[in-house]
Amino acid sequence: MKFKNLIKFICISGTIILGSCSSDDDTTIVGVESPATYEFQRDGASTVSFSGQTTRIAMAEVIISEFTDNTSTEGIIDAMFDHQENADDFEDAALNLSDKSVRSKTAASADYFSANVTDAAAIKADFDGWIKSQIDEVFPNWAIPATAGNSGVLQEAGGGSNRYVNAKGLELNQAFAKSLIGGLMTDQALNNYLGTAVLDEADNIANNDNGVVVDGKSYTNMEHKWDEAYGYLYGASVNAANPNATIGADDSFLNKYIGRVEGDTDFEGIAEEIYNAFKLGRAAIVAKNYTVRDQQAAIIREKISEIIAIRAVYYLQQGKVALEASIIDYASAFHDLSEGYGFIYSLQFTRRSDSNAPYFTRTEVQSLIDDLMGGTNGLWDVTPATLDAMSETIASKFDFTVAQAGS
Repeated sequence: MKFKNLIKFICISGTIILGSCSSDDDTTIVGVESPATYEFQRDGASTVSFSGQTTRIAMAEVIISEFTDNTSTEGIIDAMFDHQENADDFEDAALNLSDKSVRSKTAASADYFSANVTDAAAIKADFDGWIKSQIDEVFPNWAIPATAGNSGVLQEAGGGSNRYVNAKGLELNQAFAKSLIGGLMTDQALNNYLGTAVLDEADNIANNDNGVVVDGKSYTNMEHKWDEAYGYLYGASVNAANPNATIGADDSFLNKYIGRVEGDTDFEGIAEEIYNAFKLGRAAIVAKNYTVRDQQAAIIREKISEIIAIRAVYYLQQGKVALEASIIDYASAFHDLSEGYGFIYSLQFTRRSDSNAPYFTRTEVQSLIDDLMGGTNGLWDVTPATLDAMSETIASKFDFTVAQAGS
């Protein structure tokens, strides 16, 4: 669905003017003015707050760095992933003091997992398993050349980067990091904080209508929930109020890949669409216009889901190119395909704009991963034809082509 057709609107000086008319006498007009930047105040104090998201992004950065330190242990990484308040897990004392953790918010959205504890547990177990496999399978063979069926190291052609893979050619650090984009950032933003189950929970609407703020804070609970979704995209930004100046450079997760897709001329403008929808949706909360709020949430869901799918296809196609070379650079091919693995895994956390369902179910995602990894030796066995078929399957559910995403 293309959201430029979702709602007819007139844009005048940054104000969306909505009208619903049954006669000339009872026209209702509500204005929602979108600010130039993501800045909102009440009584002279900022009402924007997403420190918890900034903290989890910082924790996640440290966790993925541990995958490339072969002196680390399963206990160290597990403790970082499932951090407990005041535990000495990080070099950053502020992170240690925090009561936040990455694992607790992975596959933990209200809309997808509050009533689906089986899948939530299985997904957390996947992340736990990637940590364990890195320690048990990859670290012991850190200096041994990898071959089909044997973990180890592959160096990219021309003296390029070393890639450390398991017996099936998968870089577990890439699988973990890219899957976290879906399992943490996307799931929490799209399926938790932008959902009405969270935004409208308990007396949130009444309190927002009446300007009742959270005790000791400057914001209403509804304002804060919207900001928390925003934080999973922009919480590490140099200028979080105006983040597109550095989009793609602020973290290793969703922000990075919004920037990558924005840099593709086929998708230029998508970063601005996402940012504008966040601004207008937040302004709609201030204006107590929940119709406009929910329309902006739908736009964000569509565009973030596209980001995940576009990058899945991109990495499958880049891996295909490497495998079709006259001299195959397995390190480069497997690096791309490992990133593709993570984005495919993340498809189960996407969200259709007009429903409570992802573009791909967990079962469908598992089928795609089986196509990618199902040979005896995993990525060593995958063919360009299989990668093309997978790419077409993903692109067919979105409004882009394999050619657009794959280059």
